Amino acid sequence: MLTVDFSRFPLAPGDRVLDLGCGAGRHAFECYRRGARVVALDRNGEEIREVAKWFAAMKEAGEAPEGATATAMEGDALALPFPDESFDVVIISEVMEHIPDDKGVLAEMVRVLKPGGRIAVTVPRYGPEKVCWALSDAYHEVEGGHIRIYKADELLARMREAGLRPYGTHHAHGLHSPYWWLKCAFGVDNDKALPVRAYHKLLVWDIMKKPLATRVAERALNPLIGKSFVAYATKPHLPRVDAA
Repeated sequence: MLTVDFSRFPLAPGDRVLDLGCGAGRHAFECYRRGARVVALDRNGEEIREVAKWFAAMKEAGEAPEGATATAMEGDALALPFPDESFDVVIISEVMEHIPDDKGVLAEMVRVLKPGGRIAVTVPRYGPEKVCWALSDAYHEVEGGHIRIYKADELLARMREAGLRPYGTHHAHGLHSPYWWLKCAFGVDNDKALPVRAYHKLLVWDIMKKPLATRVAERALNPLIGKSFVAYATKPHLPRVDAA
């Protein structure tokens, strides 16, 4: 289930991509399939080991084109172990709402991104996220949980302050907001509640079968209650200073 829309976020074979806070690796895997040279980085060593296994399995199955590479590594988003201007593309999906120093993370991403490079940032959308917080303290008051809710213009302003130039936005996962509202209402750890189980089956059906009905519903719901806000930006080239 991808949050980044690669039709709005072009990726060329051979692009060097950083998936920062990669989690289970969904965007890293898609970039690998598209022929990129991918680095998936996360502070969670257990998840990184799983991502590395999946990269190896994809290579063995021939899912990645010739020339594509994939590396999974542990690391700190506030102290990235890469030189300046190392990547053509940076993706950070559903991560910034967890990190106290979000400005520091943006600064690090801009540092390692090449001039002219592209960045995709996704965070929980303000409205649906406010409903979750109102329904359940346990949803966000956990170690490593969400510590803030972004308004769209606030996130875009922070990206501009970091030196990025936003060029597009959209919302994603409209079908998923009601699921999380149900989870929050019945208990975030209570997967046995009938409404939660029934809605989960719908989401699994949507992900596995991609039926026309749910695709149409998702497109209609995304502008209204899309669970994620997605912003795309570029890092401008610095003006050239000619020698006197």
